[in-house]
Amino acid sequence: MKTLEHLLTPIRIKSLEIANRVVMPPMGTGLGNNDGTVSEANLAYLRRRARSGAGLYITEITEIDPLGAVTPSCLAIWDDKFIPGLRQMADIVHAAGGKIAMQLHHCGRESLYQTRKKTAVAPSALGSFMFGFIATPREMTIEEIQQTIRAFGDGARRAKAAGFDAVELHGAHGYLLMQFLSAFSNQRTDAYGGDFHARSRFMRECLAEVRRQVGEDFPISLRISGEEGLQGGYTIEDMLTIIPDLVAAGADLLHVSFGTHGRADKYIDTPNPSAPIEYEPGFKAHLARKIKAVAGVPVITVGRYTDPFLMDEVIARGDADLVAVGRQHLADPDFLINAREGRPEETFECLACNQGCIEREALEGKPVRCAINVETGQELIYPTQTAQTPRRVWVIGGGPAGLTAADEAARLGHKVTLFEKEAQIGGQIRYAENAPHKSAYGKWVRTLAARAAKRGVEVHTATEVTEAMINQGDPEVVILASGADKADCPAQGITMSVVCDAWQILNGEVAPRDDAVVIGGGLMGMETADFLCQQGIRNVTLVEMQAKPPVRPISAHGTMLHRRLAAAGARLMFGTTVERIEEGAVIVSTGGEEQRLAPVGQVIVAVGVTPRQALKEILVRKGIRHFVIGDAREPRRIIEATTEGADAAWQI
Repeated sequence: MKTLEHLLTPIRIKSLEIANRVVMPPMGTGLGNNDGTVSEANLAYLRRRARSGAGLYITEITEIDPLGAVTPSCLAIWDDKFIPGLRQMADIVHAAGGKIAMQLHHCGRESLYQTRKKTAVAPSALGSFMFGFIATPREMTIEEIQQTIRAFGDGARRAKAAGFDAVELHGAHGYLLMQFLSAFSNQRTDAYGGDFHARSRFMRECLAEVRRQVGEDFPISLRISGEEGLQGGYTIEDMLTIIPDLVAAGADLLHVSFGTHGRADKYIDTPNPSAPIEYEPGFKAHLARKIKAVAGVPVITVGRYTDPFLMDEVIARGDADLVAVGRQHLADPDFLINAREGRPEETFECLACNQGCIEREALEGKPVRCAINVETGQELIYPTQTAQTPRRVWVIGGGPAGLTAADEAARLGHKVTLFEKEAQIGGQIRYAENAPHKSAYGKWVRTLAARAAKRGVEVHTATEVTEAMINQGDPEVVILASGADKADCPAQGITMSVVCDAWQILNGEVAPRDDAVVIGGGLMGMETADFLCQQGIRNVTLVEMQAKPPVRPISAHGTMLHRRLAAAGARLMFGTTVERIEEGAVIVSTGGEEQRLAPVGQVIVAVGVTPRQALKEILVRKGIRHFVIGDAREPRRIIEATTEGADAAWQI
């Protein structure tokens, strides 16, 4: 029988006793004020996370120097003026029964913000893999290095004054401390350069200065990347050689992460430290285990953990002393409570999609959200009181948008009826979950449906809503989440027997064949091509009319898709149009030049969808208040679908 006895055992680090082994690690939110101070949104976000019951919470990156700020909204600790707001954060966690550490941070060259301003600094004047095409950072002088070391110590002293229980130095993921460790960013010839041990000097001196300023009993954590994850980068074996020195310099706790910001062609393991769904929970526990064997201090493991029972096994095996649970705290901060109370099936398991967290911030420059938890990042506007006037609400469509709308409307006290045209709920997720590595998507949508039903949503499947039904039912509000129809492909020969669509392949209606051509390079097309390759189909070709991949290789899941297709030998043809389909061949045009793809045993259409809005005209004519959301509005990712579903419910 599974238990949580190891995970829920207290642990002592110096003078600090932590109630259990669950850690919420630092995660950037973008919620801070633009002067680096703590905002009300920061406090509301943390207050919700602090209810999870984790033993230790580590704040998002907190800058020890203005030149180290990744963005203007990063929290800061380089002046006493920041202490009052940060003290509020400590008070929130303490009131919930947890302990809190502040992560001290300096971005070095890894900041688009600093790079654009031409204020980025680094160990050497070497451009970042991510931002080096914009500008080259300035090499730090010895005086600047010493100032930065003191700034880490000053930040730690202020954290202690603000009521924090510990501090953590961010020495991972390619930021300044790690930049000194890496040969890709440190080619100095003075005392802060040289071999791997010599390059660790800056990190060791920062630890020593923090220890000097906070005293012997105050716990110091150090977050490290156990391996760099780049071709020619440092390895776990290299890291093991300096661990005793880092501990001697002041580290009481080692937070073992992995990877760095880098270039896709140099990666040998993971696309970035925020691993996508392709990686199993706990896939990097071996790094923590190796470091624990030589450290002599407690070790935290990271690696897409979602299940408390698996976390308990990790502790029981001795892989680590604590487990960091990051994105799961965004997807469902009640995951530990649910497990402790015997209802883990109610937990929304993180999909590792990165849509609302990592990529929303890094690629879109927007504050944190979560694709499957509409409360995350919206705690200040998330309604908690039931509606003063409950309404009769119809939700038409049972995909992510409709289910979210129904669940939220029922939570707020409305009488909700959901109609789904198909025999099963789930919308596009019913197909997406059959793509490689995406079964968790189906689990999530079924968990959402179960929660909505538990809240009183009346669900009717295999039911297509008509005008007569609307007349008879007389709903006060209708949320139209009716999804979308498959878009037509204009190529000649599209009606030939060799042609099917991606949905038929993914649901098993049509068996895949060798020599397949997939028309459409969006997510459906890419995942269908991936599905074919994983099924062992020979000679897979994907044709996309856009010149650049619609699924960006820079995204975590996109990186993995492109990598797997390349490894399988799939041919990706971008900037290419399908002209006609013939018996055993497909004629395509690239740059005005036609070519014949042959032999072709199967043509699979995945050219997208068009919104299904047949009922909207009826609702307008009858004057029924309504909202159009999800794919019924326009093609959507999960995050847009759930956001629109929640917004509609909140506006009733």
